[in-house]
Amino acid sequence: MLNHVKKLEMKNKIFELYKPRSLQEFLEFHKNNPDEKFVYVVQQPAPNINILSASDFGYLVICLPNTGPESQAIYSTAPFVRKMKKNLQDFRKEDYLLAVGDPVIIGISTTAVSDVTNGQFNVLKWDKREYRYYPLEVDMYQKG
Repeated sequence: MLNHVKKLEMKNKIFELYKPRSLQEFLEFHKNNPDEKFVYVVQQPAPNINILSASDFGYLVICLPNTGPESQAIYSTAPFVRKMKKNLQDFRKEDYLLAVGDPVIIGISTTAVSDVTNGQFNVLKWDKREYRYYPLEVDMYQKG
């Protein structure tokens, strides 16, 4: 008897929304591939953090860099609210959020995602013991 288990497939394209050319590529790819899933990474991780295994869940979409003035919410959150609302406006319930980076920007991103999905969305949780990501469903309003 054949076992028909769908194997997770690593996606090899990474989109960086803070780079104009990569943003354009993402918008075209997203439009032309409506059935593909995406993993929205809040910020580019530090060089010593490897998130490539998250691409088992969809194409990686990095929303913000991890260096420079766009990397930390220090004096005002308003620019980050605008950026993350724009970066996450196409997030769908079947996509995933990967919380990496500045905790304030992660909070803003979670709120932005919740707004566009009516509180129902997926996140990826890193398991330190198993060395892998686990998908978790979030239902902010517990309405079913």
